[in-house]
Parts: sequence; C-alpha cells; structure tokens
Amino acid sequence: MDITEVPVSRDSAGKNKKNKKQKQKKKKKSLEGAVEGKETEEKKTEEKMEASFPPTFSVSEIKNKQRRHLMFMKLKQEKRKQKMQLKKKKKKEREALGDKAPPKEVPKTIENQRVFDETTVDPEDEEVAFDEGTDEFSAYFNGLTNPKVLITTSDRPRGRTMKFCEQLATVVPNSHVYYRKGLPLKRIIPQCVSRNFTYLMVINEDRQTPNGLVLCHLPDGPTAHFKVSSVRLRKEMKRRGKDPTEHSPEVILNNFSTRLGHTVGRLFAALFPQEPQFVGRQVATFHNQRDFIFFRFHRYIFKNEKKVGIQELGPRFTLKLRSLQKGTFDSKFGEYEWVLKRHEMDACRRKFQL
Repeated sequence: MDITEVPVSRDSAGKNKKNKKQKQKKKKKSLEGAVEGKETEEKKTEEKMEASFPPTFSVSEIKNKQRRHLMFMKLKQEKRKQKMQLKKKKKKEREALGDKAPPKEVPKTIENQRVFDETTVDPEDEEVAFDEGTDEFSAYFNGLTNPKVLITTSDRPRGRTMKFCEQLATVVPNSHVYYRKGLPLKRIIPQCVSRNFTYLMVINEDRQTPNGLVLCHLPDGPTAHFKVSSVRLRKEMKRRGKDPTEHSPEVILNNFSTRLGHTVGRLFAALFPQEPQFVGRQVATFHNQRDFIFFRFHRYIFKNEKKVGIQELGPRFTLKLRSLQKGTFDSKFGEYEWVLKRHEMDACRRKFQL
C-alpha cells in the first residue's frame, strides 16, 4: 500500500487551538455555574428550614453538626443585635427625659435574691454584744492579749506548701513557721499554750499543692477547718508590688452577716494586732461571697482627694468552711458547732450559711 501524506495548513492548526480554548472556557463556566447552583440551593434550603421551623423548635434538634453550629451562631448574633438596639433605644429615651428619667433597674443576682436567714446578726443587738463580751475572743478585743501565731504544715511538706507558709508569715504579724516533724496536733497544742501562742495554723497539702487549713484559737478554741483552693504565690502573680513590709496591716471583713459568719469573722480578726500601722498602707481583706471567703493583700496610695491606687502584694487564696469545732482540735471526741452537709445545705443556691 502506498501511504500518502496529507498536507496540513497553518490555518487549520490555528482553528484547532481556538476550538480547544473555547471548549476549556465552556467547561470552566459550566463548573462555576454548577458551584453557584449548589450554593443557591443550599441558601434556599436554609431559608426553607428557617421558614419551616416551628416556634418551639430548638437548635439542639438539628442532627447535622455543621448546620447546628451555623444556626446557633446566627441565633446568637440576632440576640446580640437585639440587645444593642434595646440599649441604644433606652439610652436615647433617658437622654431625652433628662432628670425625669426613671431610675435604672437593679440587675437580679443570687446575692440580691438571697433567702432570709433567721441567724442574721444585728450588730446593735444587746444579746450579740453580751455574747461578744463573754466569748473566747473577748480577751483579744479587750486588749488583754496580743496575737502570736504558729504556722506549721502536714507531715513531709513539699516546696510549694513551705513557700505558701513563709509568705503567710509575712502577711500575719508576729507569726513563726516551724516544721511539723511528725508530731500529732494534740501534742503540739499544749506546747503552744505554754509558749503563749494564741493561734495554731496548720496547712495541709495534696499532690504538692495546699488544699486545707486548720485554724485553732488558743487556749480555749474554737477550731475551724477550711478547704483551700486557687492558691497563687507571689511569683505566679502578674503586676504584683514589692514584698510587704513589717508594718501591721489593716483588716477588712466583708459580708459576714449570720451568727456563724460573725464567729468566723472574729476568728480572722483576732489573727492581726488591733492597732494597724497606717504608715505601711497595707490591707488584708477577707471577702465572703456565696460562702466562699476570698483573701487578698494590697498596698494602697492616695493619688489625690478622689483617686486611690491599689497594688496587690500576694499571696491570694480562697477558703470554704467545712466545720467549726468547740474547744481545741480533737478529731475523735470534739464537739462540733457546725458541719458542712453538702447535699442538704447546698440544695438551694440562694441560701448561704455565712
């Protein structure tokens, strides 16, 4: 067979290239159209879903995780917009009314809606004044004794607990830190009494972090056991001030309103000397909120007649009362005034013990 060569002209080669390019463009357009069509279909389905939702529908009923998240974010944004619009509207109304504007609404909080406690103390009550004059702390408040505190730990304490004890000793004046050395507390208490200590403070630990505090008033008690949490040492705090000086600080006790809270407040007050040295400008605060006692240690400075600068010195921690016992520490035969029963006492969130 004879093979004949067919000559290909330049014009036909150019036409083939143009046809290929046109085909590629058509494919791209068709792909883009398909993507846009899918997006429009998804939007339509979302709009249909929104329109078809019954009034009692909840987002948690959507089984698709991505769609559920999208719907939740949309609802959140809508609520935010409505809140901002209401705020702006109320602000404009108050500006328009001026002095005739109604008073601002007080927000509802758990503290505002607290259930009334029968043991709430009135500081001007004669019975309360009589009890204060005859209780275990009367010698301190009458100026007959000065506080002297012994701080110790559980057996074999780790470095973090010892640092916490050393920093507490810089906060509480006339306090001394001693190693436990395996001695039971019943043997330590008579030695403390013979050496004129008025307080025994024991820091317990778990997993190398402080988790408990036993505070025993000497020589006649009472003894309080606290759970310790959220301990922050000075090195772990941001923007802290310089180390505290040896001046005795001022003491602030907030929200200890019940009979039990009054006793706990007096227990903390008797740790510090009654005559604070204002030159040091240091304040120790025990703030009770929802039965959690927050401790903070600050230094203040008066910038002018209206402004005051505050600087936290540390350490900081939170206490939760577990039990209050009459007399000195006795875990077996001691008489307890109050013991925390979680499932009974914490059933109502608006009822507080302190």
